[in-house]
Amino acid sequence: MGEAAFSPRTTGALSRAEALCAARGAKLTALRRDVLGLILDAETPAGAYDLLDRLRRTRGGAAPPTVYRALDFLCAQGLVHRVERLAAFVGCVADTTPEPHPHDHPAQFLICRDCGRATELDDPDLAHALAEAARRRGFSIQTATIEAEGRCAACAATPTHEATPCP
Repeated sequence: MGEAAFSPRTTGALSRAEALCAARGAKLTALRRDVLGLILDAETPAGAYDLLDRLRRTRGGAAPPTVYRALDFLCAQGLVHRVERLAAFVGCVADTTPEPHPHDHPAQFLICRDCGRATELDDPDLAHALAEAARRRGFSIQTATIEAEGRCAACAATPTHEATPCP
C-alpha cells in the first residue's frame, strides 16, 4: 500500500510538522504523518473512526489502536487539538516553536452546527478573561478549551427551512 496524497497546503504543513518533531527529538513516522495529513486535509473536524476508514485506503491493515496511538502522539506534540463536543480532531501546525510543549495556548473553537466546520480562534483577550475569572475564584487553569456552537457566516447567509435541533 502507498502513501496518501495530500493538498499542497497540507504537504507544506506536514513538512513543518516533521521539522518541529525532529527539533524536539520526536519522530513523525509515516503513519503519524498520514493521520495528520488526513486531519489537515479534512474540511471539518475528523473523528478517529473516520480517520481509520480513510487510512485503510492506503494502509489496509490499520486498526483502531493504530489511529489512537497516532492521535495521542499528535496531541502530545501540539499538532492537533481534540474538539471535545465533536469527539474529533483539527490540525494546528502553525506554531513553529520547537520547545517540548509549544501547544499550551488555550484552544478556542467556533463550531458551525450546520456545516460542521470548526474554526480555531487565537484570542488572547478571551484567554485572559477566562484566566482572570478563574483567578478571582482561587482557581488556577492548567489547560482550557472553549467550544462555542452556532452558525458560520456562510451558513448564516443561506436560509434554512427548519430550526437546528438541540443535541
